[in-house]
Amino acid sequence: MPGHVILSHGSDSGPGATKVSALAELAEAMGWVTTRPDYREDDKRGYAGSVAPRIARLHAHIQALKAPPVLVGSSMGAFVSGLVSLDVPVAGLFLLATPALIPGYEKAFDLRKQVPTLLMHGQQDEICPIEQIEAFAGKRSLPLLVLHDDHRLTASMESIGQQFRLFLDLVINHRQATAQ
Repeated sequence: MPGHVILSHGSDSGPGATKVSALAELAEAMGWVTTRPDYREDDKRGYAGSVAPRIARLHAHIQALKAPPVLVGSSMGAFVSGLVSLDVPVAGLFLLATPALIPGYEKAFDLRKQVPTLLMHGQQDEICPIEQIEAFAGKRSLPLLVLHDDHRLTASMESIGQQFRLFLDLVINHRQATAQ
């Protein structure tokens, strides 16, 4: 049985952004409930200044749920989703164009271990260099799907959608296996 997916947009974006909208539509078609927090007010504080308010906002959304959600994030949304997963149970992490660090913010990117996770990143990402997330994924033995794309990943939406469908099925199977 599907659950809840929370989709977090990147900076200079919004809850109606292309990636989070397409992924929300796909999840809903598969029977999942979706939430897209609006971080635009938080983002007015700058990159480093927006992290703590984004974390607080995402925590509030998760606390309102009865079961751990799947967290989906793009760029700053991925960074915050990973950090939040350290504090609260999550059913999975589907993270796109993830920065390994935010200049001026005291913590580097991290995430909860032993949770279904997929990282996707553009090979030509001009904002979040791929080498940093490759190093992170390698140290953690996490799957990293490298796409022939830039930071926005617009040319890869079909591949991202296919991977997201498979990922949501994986989360359901993981949940069923751990419940037994």
